[in-house]
Amino acid sequence: MKVSEIKVSYTNTNKEKVRIKDSRTSFEVVLSHWDLNTIQFMEEVKVLLLDRASNVLGIYDLARGGTSSCIVDVKIILSVALKTHSSSIILVHNHPTGNLIPSIADKKITSKLKQACEFIDLVLLDHLIVSKDSYYSFRDEGLL
Repeated sequence: MKVSEIKVSYTNTNKEKVRIKDSRTSFEVVLSHWDLNTIQFMEEVKVLLLDRASNVLGIYDLARGGTSSCIVDVKIILSVALKTHSSSIILVHNHPTGNLIPSIADKKITSKLKQACEFIDLVLLDHLIVSKDSYYSFRDEGLL
């Protein structure tokens, strides 16, 4: 009986280390990797992957959606974090309208992801909602 072999690979060739110190730094890092021409057009979700010293290992483009929603698959987030040996993550998504107030769905996925992370000793440091000019931090607002 033949069974498929599973291969896992990850490389980080970036020599410069970027350290996340606070939500403002997270916002600046992720915004520099966002296509500002589409930030008000469609919703996107990204994950910042961090090592134990809060250095950015990379940014994972998780999903693109429509004008008002995006699918956030917790299993995919956790699998990427495990493959990269991340110690913590920051979930980031935009609201094309520019309204930074979290929806009920935003709060639910944050809670679900936080709980899932705890099972594998991964820390959900923050969840940012971003626009091209500003951001909302779940951590800063006491929701994490």
